[in-house]
Amino acid sequence: MTNPAERLVDLLDLEQIELNIFRGLSPDESLQRVFGGQVAGQALVAAGRTTDGQRPVHSLHAYFLRPGRPGVPIVYQVERVRDGRSFTTRRVVAVQQGRTIFNLTASFHLPEPGIEQQLPMPEVPEPESLPKLADEIREHLGTLPEALERMARRQPFDIRYVERLRWTPEELKGAEPRSAVWMRAVGPLGDDPLVHTCALTYASDMMLLDAVRVPVEPLWSRRGFDMASLDHAMWFHRPFRTDEWFLYDQESPIATGGRGLARGRIYDRAGRLLVSVVQEGLFRPL
Repeated sequence: MTNPAERLVDLLDLEQIELNIFRGLSPDESLQRVFGGQVAGQALVAAGRTTDGQRPVHSLHAYFLRPGRPGVPIVYQVERVRDGRSFTTRRVVAVQQGRTIFNLTASFHLPEPGIEQQLPMPEVPEPESLPKLADEIREHLGTLPEALERMARRQPFDIRYVERLRWTPEELKGAEPRSAVWMRAVGPLGDDPLVHTCALTYASDMMLLDAVRVPVEPLWSRRGFDMASLDHAMWFHRPFRTDEWFLYDQESPIATGGRGLARGRIYDRAGRLLVSVVQEGLFRPL
């Protein structure tokens, strides 16, 4: 059986069908919509494939416009907006069955010397001391429901929550809208920096909006909201490997008007800030 990390690499390996046009697979899974992190990661691959490979991406800004259909290929059309002396800009439109479902603008920057400072990483337990997410859910429920068991087998990331999951309304009392997880790919991802960047983009959409829900409902119980990502922005500060442990520290400063805002900071084990993330999501009561 293929390792889930290998499947992730395959998912990010787009087929080039024209000079600036790429096609990506969309797994035929029992989901209502295509996972947003997959579309963002594939769009960034398409953008990166049209650069010289010497300038790493430093930021992306994206909008989720329509839900993608699982099992249907997605076509990524890249516009080469700018090739400057220091910066390269690409715009990507994702199309499925003739309809635009997503767009992304990515900027690539040739690294240069400058100011060096950052806020410190929060003090948290080491990842090896924390239970895997599937084990924590299995411990609480006694066994994993079939759908979660399939998800756990296919999950390309080892996920470990810094704080134990809350399961009851009593445990939610006084909880702040914050969450933190250690993550890493479950297997090697190779040595292409673009693959690692796009894999982290994929992972960044996995639970960031959960920070909005922490004071309201248990994260792994039946959801009381229909949730959907509206937009997504990332700033890449330093090189990294996504198959090594990274801490995803998340908070939600506000939720109102049916939308919730979440911010994330991604650190390596040495405490270096690697990536900053901001996302807004839609929260409609069911």
